[in-house]
Amino acid sequence: MPLYNAWAEEEIVAVQIYSQDELIELINANKHLARVAADRCQLVQDIEARAETLKVPAYQFLWGDMLAWGVCVDKDAERGVEFMQLAAEQGLPAGLEQLGRYYAQGKLVQQDKERAVVFLREASGQGYLKAQIELAELFIDGFGSPYDYEEAYHWLYNAVTADKTTHKQISNCLLGLEKLMHPKAVRKAKRPLNS
Repeated sequence: MPLYNAWAEEEIVAVQIYSQDELIELINANKHLARVAADRCQLVQDIEARAETLKVPAYQFLWGDMLAWGVCVDKDAERGVEFMQLAAEQGLPAGLEQLGRYYAQGKLVQQDKERAVVFLREASGQGYLKAQIELAELFIDGFGSPYDYEEAYHWLYNAVTADKTTHKQISNCLLGLEKLMHPKAVRKAKRPLNS
């Protein structure tokens, strides 16, 4: 009697390595780990090589996330955070934002909201909206420096989004920051983005 092979019914297709732009889009949409799993973990060696040997920031981030959560590899949170840190040091906004969020929440690392502010501020300065919202929320909760409120307000005031939930978050952050700022600083923060 022949053995049943579930894979025999499906055509096995080789998966191409993700382009840098495609990977960044997946990361920004938080679909990068699901994509690796959906691709049946075929690219693990390529991802590892691009992270460890070529030191490509998006791949360092992906590899770090895979290690941290045990996606297609043995779970190694410490090594995973190290690779996320390497991606952040190279300025990858998603890496900066995720580390900032992890420090704010105490996820995988010890909670350190002041350290979170540093990572989120850097990602915010690169126009990463998710980080800008998280940074403003930390400011409203009393973390960070009041000297940075105007800049955070400025970024969010000029943010553009079609997502209603995100728009509401921005509005709430602007209202919260306004309560902490001098009216003159609020007026100054409402200038156009590139001025």
